[in-house]
Amino acid sequence: MDAYPPDGNGRAGAAAGCLKKVLVATDAWYPQVNGVVRTLTSVARVAQSLGTQIVFVTPQEFHTVPLPTYPDIRLALPPPRAIAGRIHAERPDFIHVATEGPIGHMVSRYCRRHGLAFTTSFHTRFPDYVSARAPIPRTWVWAWLRRFHRRGAGVMAATPRLASELLERGFHNVMLWPRGVDADLFRPARSGDLALRRPIFLTVGRVALEKNIEAFLSLDLPGTKVVVGDGPARAELERRFPDAVFLGAKQGEELARIYAAADVFVFPSKTDTFGLVLLEALASGVPVAAFPVAAPRDVIGDAAIGALDWDLGRACLRALTLSRQACRSFALGMTWEASARCFLSHIARFLQAGDKAVIKPTSNGR
Repeated sequence: MDAYPPDGNGRAGAAAGCLKKVLVATDAWYPQVNGVVRTLTSVARVAQSLGTQIVFVTPQEFHTVPLPTYPDIRLALPPPRAIAGRIHAERPDFIHVATEGPIGHMVSRYCRRHGLAFTTSFHTRFPDYVSARAPIPRTWVWAWLRRFHRRGAGVMAATPRLASELLERGFHNVMLWPRGVDADLFRPARSGDLALRRPIFLTVGRVALEKNIEAFLSLDLPGTKVVVGDGPARAELERRFPDAVFLGAKQGEELARIYAAADVFVFPSKTDTFGLVLLEALASGVPVAAFPVAAPRDVIGDAAIGALDWDLGRACLRALTLSRQACRSFALGMTWEASARCFLSHIARFLQAGDKAVIKPTSNGR
């Protein structure tokens, strides 16, 4: 197998300033419904309209095994030759490694063996998630993440606060990659009602320990608490909080209608790096109640579109008084087009540098 890229300049054969195809390696993919998957697919859709095709290497292409303690998430077991063959078949102009799982590791390994520059992105606070499930020190997980991302040319982070934290923790060349929202899909004034006692306090996301949903369901609030999403903690939470309404995982128009019917969006997580659901709620005209932690502070700041308080119940009640129109107006400034252009501009910068020589692959394609 010939070395990839064929022209030997470390730029995957792309002409200067030309970015026709980007290969993105991700361990997060359908049937998972989460912020990583929505970010990647939304950016890919917009990038296509901008003249760049984004192709994905995903777990759907390989044998998978359930993640211990979280069987709903399956980890791929990609053979090195399959990864090499996929990259050769696509012949992308650049490679981006979106996740730190087996696929991300194997694609990163391929790039390093063949002298290809690549970028990464930081989506998930694994140190917090791992320590909640196993007696593994956060410092160990941070050290592993630092090694993983420092092998790339740069790492993209969703918010200024996260970018600063990564720099403080020893990550190199951290770049800001903001997120967006589909304001045509998520919008106010939809027909239909949930036919539930108001006010309706809604949370959307994976129903798992790290999302801290129990903190929301334990609140003494008027009206109805609604949970949209599935996950390993759902059965236990349904048993403990029978008055809450669990609707399961929803997508598309059905999810958008549920957002628009809510009075307050409650974001109890203390570990998310961003929280796309915040923007989806705001675009739907729904004010946010959350703890004053990194993700909601970065998204909301001082704007009168959410209430941030260590007393989450007090935040929920205060959010009821906020302007729904102000929420919508704020979200309109956060577009997927801007997010996609930012992502592509970071990649184009490394393409123009063309700073790595190609190393010939071994005879077994690894």
